[in-house]
Amino acid sequence: MPAISIMMKPASGLCNMRCNYCFYSDETSKREICSYGIMSLNTLEQILQKTLAFAEGNCSILFQGGEPTLAGLDFFKSVIELEHKWNVNHVNIQNSIQTNGFLIDENWAKFFHDHNFLVGLSLDGTREVHDACRKDSNQEGTFDKVLHTIELFKKYHVEFNILTVVTKHTTLHTKEIYSFYKNMGFEWQQYIPCLNPLDEFHTNYDYSLNSKDYTVFLKDLFDCWYEEAKSGHLRYVRFFIGLMNLLCRRAPGACEMNGVCSRQFVIEADGSVFPCDFYMLDEWLLGNFTHDSIEDIEKKREELHFIETSTHLDSSCKNCKWVYLCRGGCRRDRIPLEDGLFGKNRHCKSFRDFFEYAYLRLVEIVNLYS
Repeated sequence: MPAISIMMKPASGLCNMRCNYCFYSDETSKREICSYGIMSLNTLEQILQKTLAFAEGNCSILFQGGEPTLAGLDFFKSVIELEHKWNVNHVNIQNSIQTNGFLIDENWAKFFHDHNFLVGLSLDGTREVHDACRKDSNQEGTFDKVLHTIELFKKYHVEFNILTVVTKHTTLHTKEIYSFYKNMGFEWQQYIPCLNPLDEFHTNYDYSLNSKDYTVFLKDLFDCWYEEAKSGHLRYVRFFIGLMNLLCRRAPGACEMNGVCSRQFVIEADGSVFPCDFYMLDEWLLGNFTHDSIEDIEKKREELHFIETSTHLDSSCKNCKWVYLCRGGCRRDRIPLEDGLFGKNRHCKSFRDFFEYAYLRLVEIVNLYS
C-alpha cells in the first residue's frame, strides 16, 4: 500500500467569482454534465474510506474547485470527522485547499488553523492587475476581499501560499507585484501561466501570453528573486526552487517540471475520477470512487495511455541544451500533433531565452545555498 494523493472538487465547477481566464469553466462547458453540484456526505465518506484503506504512510488530500468553500464549513468539519473514522492504517493525513478567499471569515480561518490546513490563496498581484481578471458575479473587483482574508489568515496563523495566474497584463507589472508581495511578507509564491481554452493555442485573448510577454515576465521575476537570494533571503518561488532542485539532481517538486504526467486521482463531486485537473473531460473518465476499486481505476488509466503519451518529447527537444531543465513542460502546454502525440511546449522560446539569461546566476544561488 503506497502513499496516495487525491484532489477533490466538492463543489464541482461552481464558483462565486467570474475570472475571465478560468480553465475549469472552459473544461466543464465541454462535458455532457457541466456541474455535478455539491458533493454529498455519503460520496465523501466512500471516497475517504476507500482512499484511507489504500494508503500507507502518507495521504495528501487537496480540495479545489470551482470554489471548494461553497460546499460549506460543515462539509469540511465532516471531512475531519470521517478522516478520523476511516484512518484504519494510521497514516499521516495532509489536508490542503485552494480558494479564492471570497467566503472566508473568522470561523473558516480558525478551522484551517485548528486542523492544520495548508491554504493556496489566489491573488493576482496589485489591485489593478488582480481586479482586471478576478471579478465577482457582479463584475466587481475582489482585491479588497482577498486582502481581508489574508488579514484573517495572519490573525489566526493559517499557513498559506499565494497563487498568481500570469496574464499578459501581469507581465507589464512584474517587479511592482514582486515588491508588493515582498512588503506583504509572502514567503511562498507560485506563478501559473494562464491557459487559453482547450484546443485554442493560437487564439489571442486579452489575457493571453505570447512568447515575448512571458519571457519578459520570467526575466523580471528572476531579477527580483535573485537579488533577494544573493543577499541571504531565499524566497520560495516555486519555479525557481524547482530549477534549483533539478540542478541538484532532486525532484523538482512541481508536476509540470517532471517531464511526465504524475499518477493523480482528481475526483468530481459525484465521485467521478479523472487523471488530471486539466483533463476532466468525458473521454478521460477513469471510473467512479463510489463503485470502482482503485485497481480498476488504475487499469482504465493504463488503457487510455494517459501517462505513457506524456513521455513523448518533440524531436527538436532531444537536442536542446536546456531539455534537462525544461523537460517539455506540462502536457497541457504542449501543442497536440495529428498522431495523438504532443509537440513543443507553447512557451518553448520563452524558456530557452530565460535559461540563457538566468542560468549562471541560478547556479550561483544553488552554490550559495548548498
